[in-house]
Amino acid sequence: MPRFLSLIRIDEQALPASTEFPPEFGERMGALMEEITKAGVMLDTAGLLPTSEGTRVTWSGGKLSYTDGPFTETKEVVGGYALLQAKDKAEALEWTKRFLEIHPEEWTVGAELRQIDGG
Repeated sequence: MPRFLSLIRIDEQALPASTEFPPEFGERMGALMEEITKAGVMLDTAGLLPTSEGTRVTWSGGKLSYTDGPFTETKEVVGGYALLQAKDKAEALEWTKRFLEIHPEEWTVGAELRQIDGG
């Protein structure tokens, strides 16, 4: 079965503090994670620490350069990922849609779904 990587995109500057999560958000997310895991679709998932704790490594002109975060010049960053194994892209998109719909309406959260080559 093909594997897909769902890159969760967020605007770090627009995220509410973790204390602003509605109480039902965690319950809905937990239920979805249980369902997608039981369905055998979820292989791995995690959120990422803020870009302030990251480093970008660039290869250009035969040299490496390192830039420590935060990356304020970038509006949208990868905030997490999910590694899915689905029968096809349509199924992976359906799970991704359901994941996004759990978030509060005032949030802007996106996902880039890409099939893994050879998977």
